[in-house]
Amino acid sequence: MTFRSDGERCGGRLYRPDRPADPPLVVLSGGPLGADASVLDRYAERVAAAGYAAFRFDVRHTGDSDGEPRNLLSPSRQRADWEAAIGGLRSRGDVASDRIVLWGTDLAGGTVLDVAADDPRISAVVSQTPIRSGRAYLRSRGLGFLARGGLAGVRDRLQSRLFGPHTIPVVDDGLDDAPLALVETPGAGRRYRELLGDDWENRTPARSLLALVGHTGADAAPAAPTLFVGGTRDDVAPIESVEEAAEPVPNATLVRLPVGHFDPYDGADCEQVVGHGLAFFDAVLDG
Repeated sequence: MTFRSDGERCGGRLYRPDRPADPPLVVLSGGPLGADASVLDRYAERVAAAGYAAFRFDVRHTGDSDGEPRNLLSPSRQRADWEAAIGGLRSRGDVASDRIVLWGTDLAGGTVLDVAADDPRISAVVSQTPIRSGRAYLRSRGLGFLARGGLAGVRDRLQSRLFGPHTIPVVDDGLDDAPLALVETPGAGRRYRELLGDDWENRTPARSLLALVGHTGADAAPAAPTLFVGGTRDDVAPIESVEEAAEPVPNATLVRLPVGHFDPYDGADCEQVVGHGLAFFDAVLDG
């Protein structure tokens, strides 16, 4: 399936159960920073097998969606993509468009909170290992990182029209002497490639840093029931930041799991996370 967001094409997959005829719909996107949402296909398959429809899509600049330069991180564009996807899905007659659940991971884990806060028709939300504020995330890297990142972002904007984007690594894979990488935690490079394959390109335009610095997340909280999932061993989105994101949400459930940041995307930990999500859906959705 495709839809358009600000005139550009976005791609995704709709998973439908054999029954009921008009199942509740779970909309999924996100994944590790700078990656497409293909890691959530396992989630969508499990959700559909449990009797819910699932639409997994790629935001612009990633995966099957259009948008240049590739791998650009733009929280504002990603939010627009979520809203465009939901708007298109509400026109379908083969899903229960009055029972829509949003499931976002990483940066999208924060985006779904903002979208649901402004859309009272959303029935429920799952915010998994959310990065609520890009600014807070980058500040944790230190002032030196922010200074060098700001200079790299300005260089990217100045040179991109003539010479193409100036890029930085998404993840520190040990190949550069002093990488200005978005993610710099032990084993992150290995886990990215295990999840995304060797064809994944470990580069993002440096202006992504400028977009993240300007992203603080909305002040409003969703009224819909919201499940937060965090890992007590997570060194990218620490459990303390997940607890802080959950605190102002009036109808929040927080699940703490003994996992690292990348563990919920595959294996037994993936099954555990999806199991919590399905139990949550069964509890909060009617019919």
